[in-house]
Formats: sequence, structure tokens, C-alpha cells
Amino acid sequence: MATSWNHRHIISLADFTPEDYDTVLQTAASFGEVLSRRVKKVPTLQGQVVANLFFEPSTRTRSSFELAAKRLSADTLNFTPSSSSLSKGETILDTAKTYLAMGTDLMVIRHSGAGVPQAIATEMDRLGAKVGVLNAGDGQHEHPSQALLDLFTICSVLDPERPRLELLAGKKIAIVGDILHSRVARSNIWSLTAAVGARLHLAGPPTLLPQLFEGMGGSRGNLFLHWHLEPAIENADFVMTLRLQKERMTNHLLPSWREYHQLFGITRERLKLCKPGVKVLHPGPVNRGVEISSDLMDDPNFSLISQQVTSGVAVRMALLYLMGGGKT
Repeated sequence: MATSWNHRHIISLADFTPEDYDTVLQTAASFGEVLSRRVKKVPTLQGQVVANLFFEPSTRTRSSFELAAKRLSADTLNFTPSSSSLSKGETILDTAKTYLAMGTDLMVIRHSGAGVPQAIATEMDRLGAKVGVLNAGDGQHEHPSQALLDLFTICSVLDPERPRLELLAGKKIAIVGDILHSRVARSNIWSLTAAVGARLHLAGPPTLLPQLFEGMGGSRGNLFLHWHLEPAIENADFVMTLRLQKERMTNHLLPSWREYHQLFGITRERLKLCKPGVKVLHPGPVNRGVEISSDLMDDPNFSLISQQVTSGVAVRMALLYLMGGGKT
């Protein structure tokens, strides 16, 4: 199993190298094999404590991290804001320090404010605590583990036996939808442009895909923006559609959900523009009939959505293992 790793914290994928991606992919593939066994538990993090500090509602990510920790034999602590001392005036950093005092080794942080996981990681380092902090989604900043499971899902389709970053060379991947508010998109921009020769195309209405995203690909020159769907998905190998975040649509960014679906919704007819064998991804939760047609979402010949959820456990096991210095 891969052991080359030097990240105490995972806050952003901006500083990931191709070797880091391959280490995650290789380790996740090993844990994927473990999850296919009858006994799906390994003692790699036995005796360690993983605290899931979710200051924001979540179903998939929280459950996935909790299951991943338990599969690694770690003890888990779960935080719920509504029943915590936050309601009594306790600060977020004091909450984190309380979990540190309980012997926590790894903290998985999700918060609606960008920068909170980084602030907690900085505080842990200031205290000299050897605690790893993993960003499980912060505001409109990043969602590293989701992007890594998306990468693992795509690479596993291309080579189930040995998923690796170089498989993206020559592939065209489109991300469609609410790019502006999406932390998933921001992390995926880093991961899906990391391979030499990969091409990532972003598509959405101008209100949800501002010009500023052009600079996010750095000097790689393989990130492209489109305000119309067709050129983005033409000859695409993979199409990822993002949830329209209705709770953030307070500034009349879209005329209507129906019009959005007519212009940017992914349907069988539109997939005819893509390469034969195209696969569709969605990080969930899905607004059926808005971002993607319901029948397409449920069609295993096209949809990788269920596979993404399955991949999430293996990838998050890999991240906890690598950060926790687990043993094979």
C-alpha cells in the first residue's frame, strides 16, 4: 500500500502534486478491495480517534467519513451544532480544543464559512498538537474529498485494476451548472487539470460562471469556459453536472428552473454530442429534472452517481489512513 505522504492537513487541493493524487488513488484502490470482502474492517487506525465536526447539514459526506473511520477501526466522535455548547456562546476554536482534549487524532471539518478548517488547523499547529485536519467542505472554498472521489471514480472507469492520474491524458471532461457557488467545482478544477493533456471545460450561464474562473487553471492551459452547453460537452468523455443551490439563488441569478433545464440540463438527447460511452457524474444531492433528467440519472449505462457514493468510502478511508499514519 502507498505510504509516500507529507500532508498533515488537507484543506485544499491547490498544493497537491501528481504524486499525491496517485498515492490517494492507489491507496483507495487497496481499500476498495477490502470493502469487497465479507469482513470489511481493518485495524489500520485502531486506537485513534476521528472527530466529525459538521457545523453544516450533510448526509453523504458525514455518513461516508463516519463509515470510513469505522472500517479502519478508529473510534469516532460526532458533533451536532444544535445540541452543542455553540448555542451557549462557545467559539468554534474552543469547540475544536475541547475535542483535542478528549484525545482526538483527526478532525473532519465541514462549515458554511470559507476558511474555518484552515483556522482550526492553524490553531492545532500553534498548540503543537499532532492533529490532522481534513476539510469536508467550507463555504464556497473547496471540498477536497469529493473531488478526489470523483477523480477515483473516473480513473476506475478507465482502468479498474490500476486507477491513476495519467489516464486523464487526452480526455475531455465537462462540468456543467452552478460553478459560482460550488466548492466541489473549485476542488475538481485542481484535480482534473493536474494530468498533462487533460482538458476541463466549464459550462453555465454567465451569472453562475463568471470570467474569474479562467485564472484557476494556472499555467496549465487546459481549462476552458463556455456560456453555452453544446461546445462544452461536444466529444466529451465525462460530463459532471452540479446541483443548483436553490438556497443561494436569492439574487435572481436564473429566470427559472425550467429555463435552466432547457439550456443546461443533461438529457439523453444532449449526450449524443458526446463521445460514445460517455459517463455522467453528479456529487449530489440531485434536483431531478433540473440538472439532469430523472431517467438518465437512474440509467447505469450512463450514470456513475451510485459509483461515486461507493467510491467515497474507499477514498475517505485512504485519506484518513494517510493522514493518520496507519499501518497496513
